[in-house]
Amino acid sequence: IASTSSRVILSSATETGSAEKGGGSGGRVAASVSDKDILSKTSSSSSSSSPKPPAQALDTNPPKGTRDFYPPDMRLRTWLFSQWRDVAALYGFSEYDAPVLESESLYTRKAGEEVTQQLYNFVDKGERAVALRPEMTPSLARMVMAKKGGLNLPLKWFSIPQCWRYERMTRGRRREHFQWNMDVWGVSGIEAEAELLSAMVTFFEKVGLTSEDVGIKVNSRLVIGEVLTELGVSEEKFAATCVLVDKLEKVPLDAIQGELEELGLDRSVVEKLTSVLTNKSIESISAVLPPDSEAVKQLTQLF
Repeated sequence: IASTSSRVILSSATETGSAEKGGGSGGRVAASVSDKDILSKTSSSSSSSSPKPPAQALDTNPPKGTRDFYPPDMRLRTWLFSQWRDVAALYGFSEYDAPVLESESLYTRKAGEEVTQQLYNFVDKGERAVALRPEMTPSLARMVMAKKGGLNLPLKWFSIPQCWRYERMTRGRRREHFQWNMDVWGVSGIEAEAELLSAMVTFFEKVGLTSEDVGIKVNSRLVIGEVLTELGVSEEKFAATCVLVDKLEKVPLDAIQGELEELGLDRSVVEKLTSVLTNKSIESISAVLPPDSEAVKQLTQLF
């Protein structure tokens, strides 16, 4: 604004000075106007300077892996988010949010240093290692811990965060996305899972989707833990093994062979575990777990 105003003022002053001189009114004349050689001086100065390189054309595409939301797209997104918010409110959940920029250590503590390969991470001007959030759960955990037990349990919170992951793009998978998170804290029983599954089904029905259109996958940490115990895998390796199993959704088993060896795991362990996790009935899971399996009891209660 200041630059624009200055140009207007200079233009106005030059025109006024020229008019005053041409009219012979004897008014004060700007030096640039009274100097008859100003044009030649200007031309000489301009010709001696090196020519400026041509300006690079502006790339009108958004950064790779991201997208623009034009009004029609925004209307659709707003409609979808409103459906999520309506269902969350129906089940008594409160909305929260957190910064899209978090400390990098928030994610490396959970998944190790290798997770940085999948992060949009950098060191800021204050020499702090930060990252754009790839998921919301670590931020939620940080927020709950920050209150030092000052929150009334159970918590029923939801969010619709934009998340960022620096990954190889595939069809329908970009490097940024929105997701609907619903979390329950402080409920030890299976009731929390039942409520969340009910909310999911309510949303699908609300937008006209049925079991003919979509399916719901349920993971059980108890099932994974009991299978690993049966296979002789120690509890200390539980988290690292789960990370490797998650990778199998994106890469073949051969791609993580080196990591398996670092953990001291045989290939057969992961093959056995994945075969159990892909079972689609409680009966088939019961066949490979102990008769008094707590995991089977929970799944039976849930379904």
